[in-house]
Amino acid sequence: MVENVIYPAYLDAALSRSEGRRVAESAAVEAPTVDEIAKAVQQVGYDAVIERDKRYSREFETRGRVLVNNADDATKNDIVQAVAAYVGILRD
Repeated sequence: MVENVIYPAYLDAALSRSEGRRVAESAAVEAPTVDEIAKAVQQVGYDAVIERDKRYSREFETRGRVLVNNADDATKNDIVQAVAAYVGILRD
């Protein structure tokens, strides 16, 4: 079983690539939450587990992270790109 981790910093439009953003600025959103990310992961078709007490190593604040389970058929980059698109749709 492959388990991928998605931190809110991966999708945060306020951060640069060197600060941890992994998607294009046009696909990023302002201050994404783990709840939005988990909902988007479930929309993509994977199981999501929220860990609120975890912190991304490049940040000082604790924003949590989302574990993506049963994602054997996709790469981490594919999952992050799809989740970013769904978070953008959820915000509209």
